[in-house]
Amino acid sequence: MKDKILHKSAEMFLNLGFKSVTMDDIAFELGVSKKTIYNHFSNKTDLVEEVTASVFEIVCTGIDLISSKESNPIEELYEIKRFTMEYLKNEKTSPQYQLQKYYPKIYATLKKKQFGVMQDCITENLKNGVEQGLYRASIDIGFISRIYFHGIMGLKDVDLFPLKQFSMNNIMEFYLEYHLRGICTEKGMEIVTKIITKNQP
Repeated sequence: MKDKILHKSAEMFLNLGFKSVTMDDIAFELGVSKKTIYNHFSNKTDLVEEVTASVFEIVCTGIDLISSKESNPIEELYEIKRFTMEYLKNEKTSPQYQLQKYYPKIYATLKKKQFGVMQDCITENLKNGVEQGLYRASIDIGFISRIYFHGIMGLKDVDLFPLKQFSMNNIMEFYLEYHLRGICTEKGMEIVTKIITKNQP
C-alpha cells in the first residue's frame, strides 16, 4: 500500500503542485481513508520528503540508463532532456519551485543531491565531448559543469520565467542550444543544427 500511495502522490504532486494537493485529495484518488495514508506517513511533509526521494531515484536511474548507451554527448543531453520532461510532466506546475517555497528543508537536501549527480553526469559528458572533438578542448570543465547546473536551476524560477509565458520544454530547448553553442566545435555544431532542425514543429 505504501508504494501505491507514493506512486499516486508523485503523480498528483507533479501534475498539480505540492501545495495544491491535500491528503484528502490523495485518499480520494486512491479510494482509501485518510487514516490509511497516516498509517504509512506521519504527515504531509513526511510524504513529500519520501515522494521527492523516490522521484529523484527514478530520474537518476533513467539518466544512468541513457548515459550507459554511450551515444555522442550532444545527443545524450537532448535524450536526458526529453526523458526528464516526459517523466516530470513538462513541469507544468513547477514542482521544484513550489518545493523550494513551501518545503525549503526538503528542497535544500534535494538540491544538494541533484548537484552531486548532475556534476558527475555533466563532467563526464564534457570530457567525452572534448575527446570526440565535439566540444572545444579549451573549455574549463569544472566551470562549465557548475554554470550548467546553476542555469538549469534558474530556469525553474517561475518569477523569472512565468509558466504562462514560458513552457518548461521550450526554455529547456533554448537553454541546451545556448549551452552547446558556447562549447561546441564546428563538428559539434553540425550535430546541434541537425537536432534543432529535426525538433522543429
